[in-house]
Amino acid sequence: MDSDKRFVTGLDVGTENIRAVIASIDKEGKIAIVGFNEGKSAGMRKGIPANLAGPAGAIDRTLGDAERMGGYDVRSAYVSINGSTVMSNHTEGMIAVGTIEHEIDNEDLMRVEDIAVSGRIPANREVLDVIPLEYALDGQSGIKDPLAMSGARLEVRACVVSALTPNAENLKKSTAAADVQALKLVPTAVAAARAVLNERQKENGVAVVDFGAATTSIAIYEEGDLQYVGVIPVGSNNITNDLAIVLAIDPELAEEIKTRYVTGDFESDKSLAIKVGKHGERTFERKEVEEVVKARLEEIFSEIRKKLKSAHYDQRLPEGIILTGGGAKMRDIDIFAKKCLEAAVKIGAPHGLDGVAEQIEKPEFAVSVGLALFAAEEIDYTPIQNKKSKKQKKKSEGGNFLKKIFSKF
Repeated sequence: MDSDKRFVTGLDVGTENIRAVIASIDKEGKIAIVGFNEGKSAGMRKGIPANLAGPAGAIDRTLGDAERMGGYDVRSAYVSINGSTVMSNHTEGMIAVGTIEHEIDNEDLMRVEDIAVSGRIPANREVLDVIPLEYALDGQSGIKDPLAMSGARLEVRACVVSALTPNAENLKKSTAAADVQALKLVPTAVAAARAVLNERQKENGVAVVDFGAATTSIAIYEEGDLQYVGVIPVGSNNITNDLAIVLAIDPELAEEIKTRYVTGDFESDKSLAIKVGKHGERTFERKEVEEVVKARLEEIFSEIRKKLKSAHYDQRLPEGIILTGGGAKMRDIDIFAKKCLEAAVKIGAPHGLDGVAEQIEKPEFAVSVGLALFAAEEIDYTPIQNKKSKKQKKKSEGGNFLKKIFSKF
């Protein structure tokens, strides 16, 4: 291992796919992608673990190729968390810090954040992050960072992101069963935002919509801070399933029709028939296909707009909407989204990284890249051992994989 570098891992555990990204950081802080992989997920339902064995096995398989590419053994990672129970709340807290000459220190900031959370977030929810939006010192509001300022009373207004504790704990158990410690759980849209947004967009007002297979996640930013997180339990797989049912075909063929022939610009002139199959033996009416897809997309984007309205940001985002996730690969989906949301819409993908990053500059890798970037910023060192040691450990343990998983709990 290069002693001048440290390594971090982003692990996006989705319902349909798992994506892993390993990055190195040199002593100057320069980040380079050294390994990545994408594999099929298992044991997940709408972003939530349905059992422990499925996700653990899928994580282990996906990390294998990423480890071989990077030459390192992943023992810890920043992990995505999803599901409709992931949400945000705005809270407030206030503490007395002493006399008017008292200088605010880090302990004061931690105390006032604890007060903002205590009693305001239900006991069955795990706090994923607390984002201070604004401080007030002795009644003076609008302070972004009160550290070292003097005052006797400190107040904070914060955005608290949380998830149901059982879902968070089960996700941690799934990664632990694959010999990976979840250092932090990050909502998918928040992770995607880290990979695709710049500071100007966050300051002016922007939303990231991560269009996944089984869920659609939303993160809204304004004045440089996260303001809202929400998840819709519908995704691009619902379009595939609708096509399979209406056209009476298997899901694989329905997915081929969706990815090869369907576009989000339903008003453009197109041929009247769609031919699919190895020899073009199946023919479908394009009008029927488009009616099915359009109906489901209208439902999804109607729910997205409801979330924006509930957060009071509908048509109030100067930087518009950034689409990420596998669903964002649908051709002209930005055209359709612009009409439904009445806002500027762009497709977002990671960019500007070194190493093998050009191979993952795709919307579906935004979450895993964002997780790795968060890890690079927030931790001093992620323990990634020599790859040989983990493989030897697995060989010596023996037994089948399921026995190994459940022996941990």
